[in-house]
Amino acid sequence: MPHPVRYALFFISCLVLAACGKQQTLQGIFQKTTPHEAYARQLRQAGLLETALGRDWLAAADRALRDSLVVTLPFQETGYFSADRATAAAFRYQVREGETVRISLTLDKNTDAHVFLDAFELDPERRVTRPLASADTTALAFSYVAEDDRQHLLRVQPELLRTGRFTLRIQRAPSLSFPVHGKNDVAVGSFWGVDRDGGARRHEGIDIFAKRGTPAVAAANGYITRVNETPRGGRVVWLMDTEHSQHIYYAHLDKQLVQPGQQVRIGDTLGLVGNTGNARTTPPHLHFGVYRGGRGAVDPFPFVRRADTDPAAPRTAPGRLGEWVRVQDKRTDLRRGPVAKQATVAALPRNTPLLVVGSQADWYRVQHPNGQIGYVPARAVVPAAALRRLALPTATDLYAAPAIGAAALDSLPARSSVAVLGEFGGYRLVRSAAGQLGWLMNANLGS
Repeated sequence: MPHPVRYALFFISCLVLAACGKQQTLQGIFQKTTPHEAYARQLRQAGLLETALGRDWLAAADRALRDSLVVTLPFQETGYFSADRATAAAFRYQVREGETVRISLTLDKNTDAHVFLDAFELDPERRVTRPLASADTTALAFSYVAEDDRQHLLRVQPELLRTGRFTLRIQRAPSLSFPVHGKNDVAVGSFWGVDRDGGARRHEGIDIFAKRGTPAVAAANGYITRVNETPRGGRVVWLMDTEHSQHIYYAHLDKQLVQPGQQVRIGDTLGLVGNTGNARTTPPHLHFGVYRGGRGAVDPFPFVRRADTDPAAPRTAPGRLGEWVRVQDKRTDLRRGPVAKQATVAALPRNTPLLVVGSQADWYRVQHPNGQIGYVPARAVVPAAALRRLALPTATDLYAAPAIGAAALDSLPARSSVAVLGEFGGYRLVRSAAGQLGWLMNANLGS
């Protein structure tokens, strides 16, 4: 790369670091410019988006949004990025309304880089509709509450000209505190949508079973809007959740211990569990409901379900990050996500070389020679050691990629020896006698 380009990128990196220091930068939906957008603007102002590397960086960001990988939560992966290419990865995951999504990324202690995280909401057709949150720093974490049952997408992209490793975690947690003292979601015995009154209506909440007299506590900070008694709910309390602008409903209480207008904080006792109202023939329990403006009752279970346990640490060999492996079976599939049932991105014949860019449980996230990203089972690949050695019949160009028009890395003299590491299309991935990796066209090898 020309020295002026490297200098300009170094200068931009200094500006970004100076602006953010060592403090986390977290920008939500109401902020006009994300750190990713600010960095792109700095590249444009420096004229670097007119360079091949700058264009590749923007293209990688857009491609990641279109070709996202599919993961299940909780999720953890160790990833790798290299200074010699512009990369980005995007992970798509399902969330429920009321869940808190927690995202954290930690850079390896030897990695000095800015990494941009951007979370987006997708519409039913999997198109990006709106940004949710974004951040950039050297050790970051942020969270947000899901407003609908949707798929979300997280894009991870490092700045240019940096090499390093990171660990990414995506986990779910409740957005409300549990409303019965000493209990958790194991105590829920009747769920949202269950038939009531012989199918005449549906259960608009969850029932949390506990001994009579167990404290029913505030699940959020707010104030009491109503304390009364109804034929169906018995003794009830309504709490206005001021943080999330929603109403929380407590029913079948044995006693009510608050008054309308009273300010309460999480954990304050609102009443005692009972079976008043139409619950007289059932064991004592709290009927718990969440009502949102313009939507009415919603399923409260995701709001109070237990937080995800820590994701499983990768069992694959992290030492292979940034290295080439090759397919050892007759064929394996490159998949959209790290589970066998996920959609196939490409069929991989034996000896296809793959660059390892992530390690997740028993899977590797890899880059195909054509640039596609996906997952393969760790057992399906082996290190790309020499398959055989070739003596070049004539002087031959060593290319950066297996494609027409790829940049030539070097010209290897006739009769020089190369180690063949893998095969793709009309090319072979080789290592020269000097240790340089690159691609040779089969038509130039004579064998």
